[in-house]
Amino acid sequence: MSFKNFLAGRWVDGDDILEVEDPATGETVAEAPLAGEVTLERALEAARKSAERGDLAAMVPQRRADLMRRIAQEIRSIAAEGAELLTRESGKRLSDARAEFDEAAAYFDYYGGMADKMEGKHIPLGPNYVDYTVLEPVGVSAQVVPWNFPVSLAARSLAPALATGNAVIVKSPELDPLGLTVLARALEAAEVPEGAVSILNGTGIDLGAKLVASSRIDQIVFTGSVPTGQAILRAAAENVTPSLMELGGKSAAIAFDDADLDTLLESVRWGIFFNAGQVCSAMSRLLVQRGLYNRAVEACAALANSLSVGHGLDEADHTPVISARQLGGIAQMVSAAIRDGAIAAAGGAPLARAGHFMAPTVLRDVRPDSRIALEEVFGPVLCMIPFDTEEEAIAIANGTEFGLVAGVFTHDLSRAHRVASKLRAGQVFVNEWFAGGIATPFGGIGKSGFGREKGVEALFNYVRTKNVAISLKR
Repeated sequence: MSFKNFLAGRWVDGDDILEVEDPATGETVAEAPLAGEVTLERALEAARKSAERGDLAAMVPQRRADLMRRIAQEIRSIAAEGAELLTRESGKRLSDARAEFDEAAAYFDYYGGMADKMEGKHIPLGPNYVDYTVLEPVGVSAQVVPWNFPVSLAARSLAPALATGNAVIVKSPELDPLGLTVLARALEAAEVPEGAVSILNGTGIDLGAKLVASSRIDQIVFTGSVPTGQAILRAAAENVTPSLMELGGKSAAIAFDDADLDTLLESVRWGIFFNAGQVCSAMSRLLVQRGLYNRAVEACAALANSLSVGHGLDEADHTPVISARQLGGIAQMVSAAIRDGAIAAAGGAPLARAGHFMAPTVLRDVRPDSRIALEEVFGPVLCMIPFDTEEEAIAIANGTEFGLVAGVFTHDLSRAHRVASKLRAGQVFVNEWFAGGIATPFGGIGKSGFGREKGVEALFNYVRTKNVAISLKR
């Protein structure tokens, strides 16, 4: 299969090529085209013209809603093909890759249902005035997508942007850009207006940097690391471009003595070992009250050791991390933590096999102020920390620069509410990590970023409020 960039409804070659690797084997999956400056300029021009013409904004809202649902249907029709491609380039399990395409379709269905329900309001100023607000699209949205969930996270921002009438340029991740090619085919088949969407593959340091620095965009949506987010914000400041940032996390779950251990283990399985721990909202720290701590450590270690390891196409429990560079960074942080006094109850090192596999790792007795307890690992590494009191647990959980998600495990409903209210996080899970869904707002505070994705709340990232005040005085 050959791959091209999706430029304003047309397929174009790149200025260069990039080999896309299978993380499970180290072999080349395909050659992806890299868009250069000329291609970007064409995409910017097309998006600007589309926004000014109102290709989507001037469309009758019901028609725009119908378009969104057609996109969802087209995504589902090619999801099986796309899932296999995504598995080969990202390393994730085939079932998880398929679920990613299903979730992408669900985003378009969800926001399709909202496309004709964005309403302004009347503001009463007395009998001599008529005052109302109008919600207008921001214009051109530049969206930089990460490599851990490229298809679903592209849909997460693309769907509300299109539902509210914007033009969009998506910069796909260079490590696994192929799945987004399949998403672009769905947009084409659904007959999205030409110019309204471009999906370009390129490196962050080249294409991404030029895109976010352009004066012809009206908004930046970024999901990724803190350093990259900071660089984008510096570029955004030059043009005062509004930005939506979903950055890193070092999220903590707090398990009290009365927590159900089986329930906790199920959340550990998904919270830190899903997608090899490459999840911004992963359960990277597990704080356990002293009376449950040793049993929890043993159970988490047994869980880690029980996971089958292998290729995503074989539906292994544990799959590779995305690249040799990523694996090296994870291994280095774990080694440093062990030298610093943490004990590897399970794993602790890369696996001796082809591909980029880190052993599912459980570190016990991690110091709350150690580097691995404060910095994002972005891999299958669970840091376990004991605590005695509720106040101590809250202080440890809030003791990082991040504030993306957090969790509480307890049968005490009063304590669950009390602790949730004190946790510094944009979302708190109680007795189930990753509870919620497309309808629940998601985003962080501190160095985890700002703004909210998902839910009805996300739509307001993509519109501006205009007030019209009319005097009726004679």
